[in-house]
Amino acid sequence: MIGHIASFLGAIERDDEGQRVSDNNVIAIEAGTGTGKTVAYLLSVLSLAKAAGKKVVVATGTVALQGQLLDRDIPDVMAATGWDYKLALAKGRGRYLCPLRLQQCSETAKAQDAGLFLFEDELAFEPDRQSAATLQAMGEALQSGSWDGDRDAWPEAVPTQTWQALTVDRNQCAGRRCRLIGECCFFQAREALEGADCIVANHDLVMADLALGGGAILSAPEDTIYVFDEAHRLGNTALNHFASQCRLKATAQWLEQMQKTLKAMATPFAEMPDIIHRGNELGDIVLLARQLLQQATPLFESTLENSANTESKQNFGNGQLRHRYPGGRIDEACRALSEDLTAVFVRLSSRLENLHGVLEEALENAHQPVPRVDIEQYFQVAGQWLGRASGATELWTAMAHPDPAGQPPMARWLSYEDSGDIRLSVSPISAGLRLNDLLWQRCYAAVTTSATLRVLGDFERFKNDSGMAAMTQCEAVAGAFDYANAGLLVVPDIGAEAGDARAHTQALIEHLPALLYPEDADEDEPLCGGVLVLFASRRQMEELVDALADDLPWQLLVQGELSTAEIVSRHRARIDQGERSVIFGLASFAEGMDLPGAYCQHVIIAKLPFAVPDDPLQAALAEWVESKGGNAFREITLPDAALRLIQACGRLLRHEDDRGRVTILDRRLVSKSYGRQLLASLPPFKQVIEHA
Repeated sequence: MIGHIASFLGAIERDDEGQRVSDNNVIAIEAGTGTGKTVAYLLSVLSLAKAAGKKVVVATGTVALQGQLLDRDIPDVMAATGWDYKLALAKGRGRYLCPLRLQQCSETAKAQDAGLFLFEDELAFEPDRQSAATLQAMGEALQSGSWDGDRDAWPEAVPTQTWQALTVDRNQCAGRRCRLIGECCFFQAREALEGADCIVANHDLVMADLALGGGAILSAPEDTIYVFDEAHRLGNTALNHFASQCRLKATAQWLEQMQKTLKAMATPFAEMPDIIHRGNELGDIVLLARQLLQQATPLFESTLENSANTESKQNFGNGQLRHRYPGGRIDEACRALSEDLTAVFVRLSSRLENLHGVLEEALENAHQPVPRVDIEQYFQVAGQWLGRASGATELWTAMAHPDPAGQPPMARWLSYEDSGDIRLSVSPISAGLRLNDLLWQRCYAAVTTSATLRVLGDFERFKNDSGMAAMTQCEAVAGAFDYANAGLLVVPDIGAEAGDARAHTQALIEHLPALLYPEDADEDEPLCGGVLVLFASRRQMEELVDALADDLPWQLLVQGELSTAEIVSRHRARIDQGERSVIFGLASFAEGMDLPGAYCQHVIIAKLPFAVPDDPLQAALAEWVESKGGNAFREITLPDAALRLIQACGRLLRHEDDRGRVTILDRRLVSKSYGRQLLASLPPFKQVIEHA
């Protein structure tokens, strides 16, 4: 792996100013668990980046893995090599406490007054004794220097509602104009990035930086060598950043609250006529926006209720009724109203930007007739409004404008929520075009790696999802495990097909107890220690829990009943005591869960992880593939299921000396023609296929 990366980077052609002039700037390397991916890319990339005068950005799939890289993996490499590279950790603004908000919240807690405008909408802050004590402890920790304001470094879990009140987004931050800028946790963390040779980030932060034009948070793409670890997640992460949504009733309520707040501003800002004038202008636009939303609600309700899309209307399994617009094309009435809403939200965003700017300038004037604390609070409120208006503008623009000819259409859909609200959603069906334009074409170089990049034997799906060129260099390096001797893959005959949900669930109820703890188990049988049972359906998992939990003679931990961290902690503790522990989990436990050795010696997969057929994004992508003469099942559904199945099987062996068994309780691996393809894509365990 070191050789592949070094050769790839050495082949990039540069001009006299060190800028890339060749197109061979992206490589994809699949390397199995235990290969030493982290060591490989650090040893090869760091030294060559230094020689080329480029920065390195290592992006992981999660914040937790960021910490592992910075706290363990990279220091190990530095210690072993004697290298001296300056490292820095980059997280989003929302991971850091804002000292000004801490001060405001503390004062609110002391006064026992959660009113004010600062904590309106979803960010309501209602102080109690516990939150007041937490705020005091945070303030003392910041002052003593024992804490840097990073949420992940706080020793206790902070409730989401409390943390949201303690942090700000970029529109709510006054930056250098803030009176507490010298204490700002976020800016102190950002300063560490300036001289860093290697920045450890995550996929989300890289996408956020690219969305801002690149170089706004991290180093400029042209001067950066990116390393994307867990690169199989990159496409989905990008899709989340490029999607937009809007809830009709919630937006109308927010606009109503904005009107009230704008009227209330007349009193404290009576001696600042410019702000009063801008507030009055905003009031007129807000009124128009509310009127248009009042027209939109019954129109979209009618679309949902009268939709002829049977596939959408049958989606009651998760409490939602959905309507997906076929081909992403909305009807003329909805399109016309979307155009009107686009126009009004563009005006609203523009006026809010003006008000936000005036309030920001007012922060610099120490002789304003309005107390600074009031200006600060209204500045933050205006920033919150601006961010929300910009999001609504993106949504209505995407609803109103037709898709460019020849490109994949946007997926557009409506959904009812439990609250009775209607959510409008728009998303690209593939992130490839955006990633190509914003990242691959601009960056100096990029190394993408994961244990699962190939699907059904090739890299094509990964390259398509990620927008990589057909010529992209792709390599697969051998894994570190002796799969044939370390693991056993069993497909038993349970007497039911997974396609018959009721019969399959009943078969699991009958057969699972014996698999979890067989009475006739051999001494050498690897069914001791921990067991991980993975479900593709929450409903099926809950039915198994209801049927079996009371009769199982060991600890059963179920996803959703406890936090993931607590489940893992209890599981490990039970195994450490030499006792049995079984985890029932869903998709999030099938990927990234690290339970080495005795913590996981048996992985049981209840059903092949095919995507939910009524997922709007997947349905839109399948429709696009079919419209071009392709086979959606073969090109999308099957490869995605293969990738998820590989990830699930990857939970078994985490170290070279691990041993265990994978049991798949889905007979489609045997009865369907595609079953052989799925089996062939799995790690080369010794296989035992029971036949009826």
